[in-house]
Amino acid sequence: MCGRTACSLGADNLRRACAYRDRRGQRRQPEWIRAERYRPSYNKGPQSSGPVLLSRRHLQQDADSSERVLMDMRWGLIPSWFKKDDPSKMQFNTSNCRSDTMLKKSSYKGALLKGKRCVVLADGFYEWQQQSGGKQPYFIYFPQTKDEKEGDEEWRGWRLLTMAGIFDCWEPPAGGEMLYTYTIITVDASKDVSFIHHRMPAILDGDEAIRKWLDFAEVPTQEAVKLIQPSENIVFHPVSTFVNSVRNNTPECVSPIELGAKKEVKASPSSKAMLGWLKNSQEGSPQKKENDLPRWKSQFIHSPSPKKTSADILQQWLGKEGEPAAKKRKASAPS
Repeated sequence: MCGRTACSLGADNLRRACAYRDRRGQRRQPEWIRAERYRPSYNKGPQSSGPVLLSRRHLQQDADSSERVLMDMRWGLIPSWFKKDDPSKMQFNTSNCRSDTMLKKSSYKGALLKGKRCVVLADGFYEWQQQSGGKQPYFIYFPQTKDEKEGDEEWRGWRLLTMAGIFDCWEPPAGGEMLYTYTIITVDASKDVSFIHHRMPAILDGDEAIRKWLDFAEVPTQEAVKLIQPSENIVFHPVSTFVNSVRNNTPECVSPIELGAKKEVKASPSSKAMLGWLKNSQEGSPQKKENDLPRWKSQFIHSPSPKKTSADILQQWLGKEGEPAAKKRKASAPS
């Protein structure tokens, strides 16, 4: 499942991180719709709002369906047919949508068949592993691929996790502002993270998958749903139970910890480096010098590197001291 995420980039950097190539091969950044409503957070839960990508044609009928826009939507889908005057009166949880029932359940089927597909953006998501002494949270995200190129205009920051979602637009029965909401599609967990939880979000890895999922005018539903598969291209690290409370919204939520150590673990040099970079990615924060920034391509234009180098690249970024924050779980690990 996916019940908590982090998205710490400021609005301008989020837009830069979502750069893509249009039909003519031109590099573009999606336009923000109501950017002033977006609030970065290290700890987003259902009923909060979060950034999503969608086709501009959903908002402008004569627009190119391949053109993308960014919008802040509420997490937890309210179907357009919902009749009550208050969306909080929904009697069931729609923050996640199972892939095997999304074309059967009325809450999702109508929106999906109308092409209301979106991409939910996050630094990564949190998942909790059930243990005898309680639950251990983990932060799960894309491997960060280092880009050796110099002098280009591509985004060199954190590679955002891109999750498949469905959105809908609900109008209050008595009239008023339209409410845009979304759900995250979930699938069976890949073998690397199944020891943490048996479900995971459907992750769209690379620009071609994102393009097909968003371009509802060119890619029919029956074709698009073939993209909904478990992803092996992820890494993770354990984090403190500090993240358990959604009220806690600081970089410590994503900070790596050492399992088996005391509850309160001092940040290692490597985790301090990661947290420092994430802080500086937000607008209003002191900007690092250009040469100090980790240099990665945008996730929408990159060529995946071999998985075996992911931890090495991540450690280079975090710093030469300390252990890598991200660790891959071997298939032989106990469940």
